[in-house]
Amino acid sequence: MAYSKVVISGINTSELTVLKESEKIELLKEIQATGSKEARDKLIQGNLRLVLSVIQKFTGRGEDIDDLFQIGVVGLIKAINNFDLTKEVRFSTYCVPMISGELRRYLRDYGQIKVSRSLRDLAYKAIQAKERLILKNQREPDIEEIAREIGAKRADVVIALESISDPISLYEPVYSDSGDTLYIMDQIGDKNDVDSWMDELSIRDAIKELGERERTILYLRFLQGKTQVEVAGEIGISQAQVSRLEKGAINRIKGNL
Repeated sequence: MAYSKVVISGINTSELTVLKESEKIELLKEIQATGSKEARDKLIQGNLRLVLSVIQKFTGRGEDIDDLFQIGVVGLIKAINNFDLTKEVRFSTYCVPMISGELRRYLRDYGQIKVSRSLRDLAYKAIQAKERLILKNQREPDIEEIAREIGAKRADVVIALESISDPISLYEPVYSDSGDTLYIMDQIGDKNDVDSWMDELSIRDAIKELGERERTILYLRFLQGKTQVEVAGEIGISQAQVSRLEKGAINRIKGNL
């Protein structure tokens, strides 16, 4: 990737160097053996372009790019501190999810979307009501029952519960094949029927029709925020298989809906 003269956090990105993998490993060995600050600084400087490449998918949300860059560097430093030299994995491969995770936490905790106190209170009331109804009826209550229990509108309860859930970026890749990436935002329709898109029961029923492995993949990808590579490693198949199964599962859910 070519970088023009752009200054981010006081750093001229056109002057950034890139270390070879063998150089990174040697610096990591020196850091872990001696705690060398010079080696650490050199390793950080040699991976700043990697940070720049990762933050690209987190831009366009109104966040200051200097802030994103600095948070990305924090993720890089954590990767340096926690990298295990005994594992057969490239340092850059290990870095990317660490940097991405740090950026996601920052956007979740300090992003521009703020949840009001009243909305949080309603969400916690709904959670408490759900627990009471489970004990009373020995089954999972639906949103309508929870709303009646606390005297609130169904739509307000759904929005309140969503407000305290960890957000998923609209730019989170859902599927990538031959360079043609499909993002979550591509799966969102532009309909005015509010009840239809909030009807989580229909989606839940559609997911129940999937196989166990497909449900596991969707859970790891969209609820735990893992990459396809991480999911592949966890369930013991290739990234390409994860991609195909993920796309097939999404298409089946759409078909059932």
